[in-house]
Amino acid sequence: MVNSPTSEHNGILGINKHETKDQESNYLLSDDDNDDEAKDKILAIEIEKADTGDVPGVVPPFSWRKLWEFTGPGFLMSVAFLDPGNLEGDLQAGAIAGYSLLWLLMWSTFMGLLIQLLSLRLGVATGRHLAEICREEYPNWARILLWLMAEVALIGADIQEVIGSAIAIKILSRGVIPLWGGVLITASDCFIFLFLENYGVRKLEAFFAVLISTMALSFAWMFADTRPSSKELIIGLLLPRLSSKTIQKAVGVVGCVITPHNVFLYSALVQSRKIDPKKKEKVQEALNYYTVESSFAVFVSFSINLMVTAVFAKGFYGTPRADTIGLVNAGQYLQERYGGGLFPILYIWGIGLLAAGQSSTMTGTYAGQFIMGGFLNLQMKKWIRSVITRSCAIVPTIIVAIYFNRSEDSLDVLNEWLNVLQGMQIPFAIIPLITLVSNEQIMGVFKIGKLMERTVWTVAALVIMINGYVMLSFFLSEVNGLLFGFVVCMVASAYVVFLVYLISRRHNQAELNGFTHLTN
Repeated sequence: MVNSPTSEHNGILGINKHETKDQESNYLLSDDDNDDEAKDKILAIEIEKADTGDVPGVVPPFSWRKLWEFTGPGFLMSVAFLDPGNLEGDLQAGAIAGYSLLWLLMWSTFMGLLIQLLSLRLGVATGRHLAEICREEYPNWARILLWLMAEVALIGADIQEVIGSAIAIKILSRGVIPLWGGVLITASDCFIFLFLENYGVRKLEAFFAVLISTMALSFAWMFADTRPSSKELIIGLLLPRLSSKTIQKAVGVVGCVITPHNVFLYSALVQSRKIDPKKKEKVQEALNYYTVESSFAVFVSFSINLMVTAVFAKGFYGTPRADTIGLVNAGQYLQERYGGGLFPILYIWGIGLLAAGQSSTMTGTYAGQFIMGGFLNLQMKKWIRSVITRSCAIVPTIIVAIYFNRSEDSLDVLNEWLNVLQGMQIPFAIIPLITLVSNEQIMGVFKIGKLMERTVWTVAALVIMINGYVMLSFFLSEVNGLLFGFVVCMVASAYVVFLVYLISRRHNQAELNGFTHLTN
């Protein structure tokens, strides 16, 4: 079916009918944009023209070949839904709450997808990624604060991902390689990333496809081997259930679906295909294909998370070990519960965990390049920037690995702190994103409609409130001493003031858009 790009609600996410001249700015990547000193862009792939020919001003009909050409960025984005931090949340939710939180996992994944669809919309419609536009739209002091928040979130996520990989390496080496040794091995992934990137983005996407397939096969094997109850699984998906015992894990399930650095990353990844923003039908076509591709990729990640939750629900729900299980001892608990078999489940778990850790650390390296380059407008070679961003995360991770390697309990405490740290940074990624995609001067005809705007602000408010609850509960239990309490109160006050500032810019922009319509 052929769609007109000028309709008020065309496309999957809807298009606003008002168009501005700003949208006509040419962000099409040229050959000169591909060197290392150019703007922080990904090497672009030329999208082949349809054999039937394109009609100017009209969105071309659906093509499976075109969908294949746009396939890739969504799967890189979906890796953040499968990082070791998420896997630990899955296994703990299954062990403590059984199948009862599967419905929440499904809806929270949908909320995460909705935020990522806004990120891809911003990147495709403007030809720039989120960090770049934040640099241009916010004053210097706010830009620096947003950059620092993004870097803190990235380092927190990277510590979890690298330690997850190190745990997997320790499992697969039968304990020969210690945790800090696995951290050093994982640190080398940025050089693999740089090597693959030199051979083109499609090679890089294929490598990530292998890692995701490895995860899917490993956890599907575990699922088939342990045989969770299909009846309980379906009930868990369709019947919302929540109790006082599972409320904490429910909050954790929702809180980990949005990774701040991944919001910045996806707006850059979608620029890996050459799209001329002058041609509205081409932009809309890209939005449609990317939406289909990313939705399928997130569905795959949801299926993997579902299998992990179900496996641990079957094996440990209602047992004494449910309250003590974590990423460090999960493999050993699985081995003791289900035995060896043809291929020991301990090593199946280790392979899946290693794939999750390696893929997420590499996307973290990728995100770090765009965050640093976009906010600071740095002009340096990619390998230098990659080493810098990798070092920012690896150095504290090595220190953490050595210090917290003394016991499993200390690693669990570390993970709680890192979850709170990342939760604190979520508003500083999604508030600017929603503000920008609602701005007609930036998005032009691709500004989101009023209904979508209200929906995403509701989702954002829900996620922020949930993470706020986690932070408040955590600090009330951990903060001791008058001086420490005073410092926490001061930091919390500054945090709230900055949030109010970011939200107030959204209201100011809405008033400006209304004034523009009146004058037109």
